[in-house]
Amino acid sequence: MARDVPQPEWANAEPRPWHGPTSGTTVLAAALMIFAGAMAIFEGIAAIAEDDLFLATRHYVFEFSLTGWGWVHLIVGIVLVIAGCAVLSGALWARFFGVFVAGLGALANFLWVPYYPLWALTLVAINIFVVWALCAGMHREADDGRMA
Repeated sequence: MARDVPQPEWANAEPRPWHGPTSGTTVLAAALMIFAGAMAIFEGIAAIAEDDLFLATRHYVFEFSLTGWGWVHLIVGIVLVIAGCAVLSGALWARFFGVFVAGLGALANFLWVPYYPLWALTLVAINIFVVWALCAGMHREADDGRMA
């Protein structure tokens, strides 16, 4: 029995390969980058305003003024938010840039540990998870692009 109804074009098309930017880990990494960036911005603003929230430490190897650390966190936070939005766009350069910026965020928060230990270690962990998630997403996309 023959069918006279034409098949739609999508019925004969090959299935599209899985694409990394649509993965859950990449989207989660982008959301965590935006969150970590926003928290770094708030840290920076609080430090620039010289809030009494932070500990005053002495004899620390990486000793900057609280205002100097505030500007570092403010700038890194803004760049993290921009990188997180770029990762959501799905561009490959954005994921590489996101890994770099999340690494900077982890380093800045590690050096911030004497001023606000619990929150700094939390943001270090988030930034390290972001680096892992972005790298794992790239790895999976490369594996799915292989010819069998």
